[in-house]
Amino acid sequence: MNVFSYKDELNRFEGDVISIILFEEDLENINLLGSEIKGKIERILEIENFKGKRDQFLKVPLGDKIKSLYIVGAGKKSELNEETMRRIGSVISSNMKKNKYEKGLVIRDGEGKFDQPLTEGLILGVYSFEKYKTKDKEEKKVEEIYIYEGKEDDIRLGKFLAEAQIFTRDLVNEPGNVINPITLSEIAKNLAQEKGLECRIYDEREIKEMGMLALYSVGKGSSTPPRFIHLTYKPDKPKKKIAIVGKGLTFDSGGLNIKPGDYMRTMKMDKAGACAVLGIMKAIADLKPDVEVHALIGAAENMPGGNAYRPDDIIKAKNGKTIEIDNTDAEGRVTMADVLSYASELEPDEIIDMATLTGACMVALGEYTAGLFSNSDELAKAIETSSKRTGERVWRLPLDDERLRKKIKSSVADVVNSGGRYGGAITAAMFLEEFVKEGIKWAHLDIAGPAYSKENFYYYQKGATGFGVRLCLDYILNST
Repeated sequence: MNVFSYKDELNRFEGDVISIILFEEDLENINLLGSEIKGKIERILEIENFKGKRDQFLKVPLGDKIKSLYIVGAGKKSELNEETMRRIGSVISSNMKKNKYEKGLVIRDGEGKFDQPLTEGLILGVYSFEKYKTKDKEEKKVEEIYIYEGKEDDIRLGKFLAEAQIFTRDLVNEPGNVINPITLSEIAKNLAQEKGLECRIYDEREIKEMGMLALYSVGKGSSTPPRFIHLTYKPDKPKKKIAIVGKGLTFDSGGLNIKPGDYMRTMKMDKAGACAVLGIMKAIADLKPDVEVHALIGAAENMPGGNAYRPDDIIKAKNGKTIEIDNTDAEGRVTMADVLSYASELEPDEIIDMATLTGACMVALGEYTAGLFSNSDELAKAIETSSKRTGERVWRLPLDDERLRKKIKSSVADVVNSGGRYGGAITAAMFLEEFVKEGIKWAHLDIAGPAYSKENFYYYQKGATGFGVRLCLDYILNST
């Protein structure tokens, strides 16, 4: 599906549906429809008690040339923001999909202040993952949506952001028998070739030789060996260097501390951080910011094979610190210890990591908000600002509780990989911080809750959400 700007006269539009966005107590956009339709619409609005409140929606039959008019409430004009417009876009396109309409036009306020999120919502609203469903015949799909007098640069940016999120959703939704560490590395390699990015894939032998024994240990229990992925975007004169790290557990059984069956379902989503990193790089290559970006992924399967790592094992990470294994199901932080150590060796200005790391974060914040941890107030505040613009919710949690920090101290190694049940999201973040070089600004996003949805809502379908893509791209594009 594609989105374009429409510059012609309204009465010359040919398509299935026209959508008009109306504000609470400010319905003047109706005037754009012409006097012939205006009177009819005003009467319908009165009958339906339509006041332009947010989430109000009406479908009005029109005729042969244009089949329907969608009327969408936007709430108070003074309170309009990016997320509201993103949701409005999804309401329009999802209803077009439901009604089997292929071509539509959207009339919004004259300013066009939010054409970027509107475009995102229009594209994301028709997303579904149906690759493995057999169908008797091709159904009609939404093909084209035009924004009346839309701002082309904003529409273009919205397309790139939405396409990156869809790319990420598709990867996360793929099951473990399709995407494993090797196939994920091939996807990264193909993306790099397509987009002109630098790419280096390290196999299990090279991972061992590099001293990444934490990543290697988690992955060695599977018949599919681990991979380390490094993609690079480098502009001519970068103003900043950022490393983005994604947890890449293509499937997590829990290892020898095996998960119960109910908790193993959906564990294909344990690669959501890695997939978000790839989605971000897809957009970065198109948007070409003045920022050098390194994408780093430790890809592994956590399986209970005969060669699996064990509780009580002591493993040396790339930065020389030793890790005592308390629980093999706390494997993501172990793999990321090596990747964060590698990222630190690049000496970036900032490191941002994304990981479906802890159920504890979901207990603390619910399923729709990511935990934000950082050693830099400046970086944390900038990410929180991007969160407000993108609608990807974050909430900062503390790293300064020294009594909690003692829980990851080991009597036989430098750190232990599980600090226990209480404050689990915080102790996991403290563990990661041990592998970030001092002096580098670092932020950790625990996306265990919002990375995967159990229900459809607005522009999200049940399954992968692509959480973190919009947030990090917004931060990177506004970070210089």
